[in-house]
Amino acid sequence: MKMSAAVRSARRAPLLQVVKSAIATVSAWLIAEWLIPGPLPVFAAIAALLVVLPSVNQSFAKAIERSIGVILGVVIASALSLLFGARSWVVLLAIVVAMLVAWAFRATPGMGNQVAISAMLVLALGSSDPAYALERILETLIGVVIGIIVNALVVPPVLTAPARRDVGMLGAEVAATLDRLGTALPATQPMRHLQELLLEARLLRPMQEAAEAAVVAAEESLTLNPRRAPKAEVAELRALLDLLSPIVTQVIGMTRAYFDHYDDALADEPAVHAIAEQLHRAGHDVRLKVQIAEAAPEPSTETSAIPALTAPLEVVPPASGMWILVGSLMEDLRRIRGELIEE
Repeated sequence: MKMSAAVRSARRAPLLQVVKSAIATVSAWLIAEWLIPGPLPVFAAIAALLVVLPSVNQSFAKAIERSIGVILGVVIASALSLLFGARSWVVLLAIVVAMLVAWAFRATPGMGNQVAISAMLVLALGSSDPAYALERILETLIGVVIGIIVNALVVPPVLTAPARRDVGMLGAEVAATLDRLGTALPATQPMRHLQELLLEARLLRPMQEAAEAAVVAAEESLTLNPRRAPKAEVAELRALLDLLSPIVTQVIGMTRAYFDHYDDALADEPAVHAIAEQLHRAGHDVRLKVQIAEAAPEPSTETSAIPALTAPLEVVPPASGMWILVGSLMEDLRRIRGELIEE
């Protein structure tokens, strides 16, 4: 692994996120310094900096985690300071105790670190005075509140566009994979084409994972966001993704079965020709579903608005010895049809 990969992100964070973090940190510092005269308001600045995250929902969750962590850390530090006095080894003891307390309560890694850091800072920078500990708690609360307010007011992102793009791309590729398999079935294929067909089908899985992550991010971006986009839009994308995900599994399985059991005699099997026609119809209906959900990046004018899958396919037993493959393809096709017509 390159050294740069450990310290550099694949994508630069939006400049707006940097601006919001700066505004929140400076505001928290100034307001806390004005409301609580005394030591530098380090706790407020750190709290505001950590709370400003890509979505308001994430900010709220981080605010709770940060607040509880600081309160626990301050209480632990104050209690140990009162018991053992202001000795240097008490700082180390406070760190260990804070980590054990966080472990005992099954705290998240972020909260566990916050408890230890808060305990260390209170003892290293403060005193055993209970008033000092209370002020640091109030200072932290000021920081998290300002961080949430800034993140909510300064153009919070609504991540529906990336979700629509990724789900649309997945739907288009599922339809294309169905068409490629439907074209391949009635003809003899060299091994090279079979390998290409299987590779292209397997690429659906990372596309599905990317679409899932994008939809989750879109759902989260609308939670507690004052700039609420219509939730129905994200709900439609979620429904479309839930429809496409099983089809991805079936298409990959059909392509794999075709690759494993391929025989030149398949091209002469009437049942295979009928299955190929149904695959093209299924590809059409997938495109239609994507267009209805307005997830297609560029809606195709060639896709009819009438579903192509009508009556279930019925075939006679195959004349050749390929009945295992034909049966497997029929079962997967039945499941795809069931998803598309919501049976």
